[in-house]
Amino acid sequence: MFVNPRARLLLLLPFLYAYPLAAQQAQQAAPVVPPGSGRIYLDVVVTAKSGPPVTGLTQQDFTLLDNKAPQPIASFQALGGRDPVDVILVIDAVNTGFQNISFARDQIDKFLRIDGGHLAHPVALAFVTDTGTEMQDGFSNDGNELAASLDQHTVALRTIRRSAGFYGAAERYQLSLSALSSILAREAQRPGRKVIFWVSPGWPLLSGPRIQIDPKQQQQIFASIVSLSNLMLQARATLYSVDPLGTADTGLHAFYYMEFLKGVSEPKQVLPGDLALQVIATQSGGLALTTNNDVTALLQKCLADTQAYYELSFDPPLADQRNAYHHIEIRLADHKLTARTRQGYYTQSSPH
Repeated sequence: MFVNPRARLLLLLPFLYAYPLAAQQAQQAAPVVPPGSGRIYLDVVVTAKSGPPVTGLTQQDFTLLDNKAPQPIASFQALGGRDPVDVILVIDAVNTGFQNISFARDQIDKFLRIDGGHLAHPVALAFVTDTGTEMQDGFSNDGNELAASLDQHTVALRTIRRSAGFYGAAERYQLSLSALSSILAREAQRPGRKVIFWVSPGWPLLSGPRIQIDPKQQQQIFASIVSLSNLMLQARATLYSVDPLGTADTGLHAFYYMEFLKGVSEPKQVLPGDLALQVIATQSGGLALTTNNDVTALLQKCLADTQAYYELSFDPPLADQRNAYHHIEIRLADHKLTARTRQGYYTQSSPH
C-alpha cells in the first residue's frame, strides 16, 4: 500500500516521542557521572593501515583535543591482554530474518568455541526480539557453556512482522533503541570497560527525501541522541556493529549510514538516521563491519581491539551551556598511525 510522505510523518510520530522517554528513564537508572563536570575516560585503539593494534606507545605520543583545543592528559595507561573487559554479544532478531539469524547463530557458536572455548574476556549473551530484550545475569569465560546457552535460546529468536510496512519499520527502530538503552543502563551499574558486539544489519534509518520531520520531532530526536551518548559514556561502552548479511547486504543499505557520522550539535540538524546502529558504533570508537560473510572472523576482529589499547583521561572545560556538543580528537606523533576512540560528548552543566 502506498503511503504518502505526510502520512508517513504521522506514523513516525509516536515512536519518535516514545523512545526519548525510554532513553531518559534508562539514563536515570544509571549512576550519574555527567560529562562536562567530571573527568572523562577514553579507551583508545591505535592502528596502522593493516595489522593488529599498536603497542608500546607512551603518553608523549598522544595529543588530545576538545573542540580543537589541546587538553592536558590527566592520566594514561597502556592496557590489553588480560586486563578486564566485559563483552556483551547481542543477537538481534528484530532486524534480522530467520535464515540470517540461523547463520549468525552458527557463526557465533564457532566464535565462542575458538581455542577450545577458553575466552580471553568474560562474555554475556543478550537476545533482542519483538517481545523484549533478555540478557544473561552473569558473564562467563567458558565459551562452550555460552554456546550451549545460545542453542537453548534458539526458539526465542523470532522476527517482527514485516507486513506492517513503514509502521513496522518505525516499530523496529523504537524497539532497537530501547533495547540498546536498557543494556547500557544495566552495564552503567558495573565498573570498568565494556564492549558490545551487536550482530545485526542495523535498524531502519527512517531518513530520506520522502520523510520529513518537524522542529518538535527534531527536539525529541536530539534529546534521544544526548541521552544515549551520556549512557554510552556512563557505561564506558564501545559498540561494534557486525552485519550478518555479509555480501548480500551491499549498495545503499550497507553504506547510507555514512551520511550521518558527523556529531550533531543542535536539534535543527538532526534526522532519525543520526541514531543508526552503525553511526552509534562508529561514534563510540567501535567499528561498523559489513559486506563480509565470515561473521566469526568479524567478531574476532572486534575482540582484537581489547588486546592492546590505551586509557586516557582528561578534565573537560567548564560548560557554559547544557547539551553543548564537544568533538574529541586524538592525534599521534607518528602520523602513519590512526587513533580510534569516542568522537564526542554532550555537556550536562547548566549555564551560570
